[in-house]
Amino acid sequence: MIGGIVITTLEQLQTCIQELNAVIRELQKKVALYEGVINASYDPIFIADKHGYGIKMNEAYTQVTGITEDQLIGRHLKDVVQDGIISESVSLKVLQEKRRVTIIQHVNGKDLLVTGNPIFDENGDVSYVVTNLRDISALKMLEQELMRTKALADQYLQEIKVYQRREDIIRHEGVIAHSRQMLHVLHLAQKIAPFNSTVLLLGESGVGKEVIANLIQKWSPRSDKPFIKVNCAAIPKELIESELFGYEKGAFTGADSRGRPGLFEQAHTGTIFLDEIGEMPLSLQGKLLRVLQEFEVTRIGGRQTIKIDVRVISATNQDLESLVKQGKFREDLYYRLNIIPIHIPPLRERQEDIPLLAHYFLERANQKYRLNKQFTDDALLAMKSYAWPGNVREMQNLIERLVITTETDHITAIHLPFSHSSSSLEMKQASKTMKDMVRNLERELILKAISEYKTTRKAAQALGISQSALVKKMQRLGI
Repeated sequence: MIGGIVITTLEQLQTCIQELNAVIRELQKKVALYEGVINASYDPIFIADKHGYGIKMNEAYTQVTGITEDQLIGRHLKDVVQDGIISESVSLKVLQEKRRVTIIQHVNGKDLLVTGNPIFDENGDVSYVVTNLRDISALKMLEQELMRTKALADQYLQEIKVYQRREDIIRHEGVIAHSRQMLHVLHLAQKIAPFNSTVLLLGESGVGKEVIANLIQKWSPRSDKPFIKVNCAAIPKELIESELFGYEKGAFTGADSRGRPGLFEQAHTGTIFLDEIGEMPLSLQGKLLRVLQEFEVTRIGGRQTIKIDVRVISATNQDLESLVKQGKFREDLYYRLNIIPIHIPPLRERQEDIPLLAHYFLERANQKYRLNKQFTDDALLAMKSYAWPGNVREMQNLIERLVITTETDHITAIHLPFSHSSSSLEMKQASKTMKDMVRNLERELILKAISEYKTTRKAAQALGISQSALVKKMQRLGI
């Protein structure tokens, strides 16, 4: 019996040992997994126990901070701080405050964004603190560089009489936006770009509708896909249907014997820009509406419909609502195009952009012709007073002409074709009251002083007033 009992006990003991070994192996696997996960993390990780001693750190922590395990593991974090290894300990703050804490830590000349997260036990006490950190030294350098760039930009804008801050100006792909109106246009364009909704760009000729269309396409997920531009006013009416929708071989006399895909097919998976959409013949508007509704086309002479995936942006300088009332534009097509309308204001309604645009086009023309022309202040002031009926396109063409034809390196108000006629017209329209006469005299004196002394500070000294008073007068007089 004794022998039997001994044998049974040994068997049970061996079974228990086997089970314990299996549990140990499983725990070892889990520990190895956790070790692997921590070390595989791109972000630095450091773990401290509830007493403030370092117990674990991953390889990324050493790579970012330069601190080795012997400097942290098994050591109390108060001693680590006293030795100057780190500037302060987020783990000790977490243990004290029992909540997540984020600080800026300085380690080996680097600025680190450090966040400590508490792990609580069943009693609600902090048992461990897990710390993550990010190196923000490069961000600090970029911030300093940005501050230097802003300072230079502010100085430049002061010279061209633009007194607002540099970060309020957006320069992108030929778009210069400082005015509230154009900033709104760009914000809306960027907001709707990721979606496939149809966009209708509205505005006078030359305001830059095609430029905004380019930005929407570039900011969209279709930026690397086809971008087909169609000027509906430039295509003869008898050809526009075949150009847009294509044709099958033998569809009409003179047709390509192989047939031809239309522009909508060519824009498949991408974007099509229908400029001057108000010039679309009424006879084709129904077919265009079907394409926008069904996203399929039928070539001339064909029977098979072709599915297309196209984002449509259209533009016009006409009043489509008025054309609808006149029966020249289909109402259902108008509503289908007008899902997201964006009105681009004329240049005369965004005078803040005029000096910036003028300098942008001047720089481009100087680079193109290898010249170094400059605007005088009175030229910029005259440009701000002009109505620009041709908008941005008129300005661009005028500045290129002035760069080529002006004999001196300085382009003044005298060289502008509209400055004299504009001034004489204003004088003819002005009433002869004393108030108006004083206003006109002030305007002339200020323009003359700015032209002669180049800066508002020197002009103000010559006029016997402060610089701030001169600036206020210029704003009041529309200069």
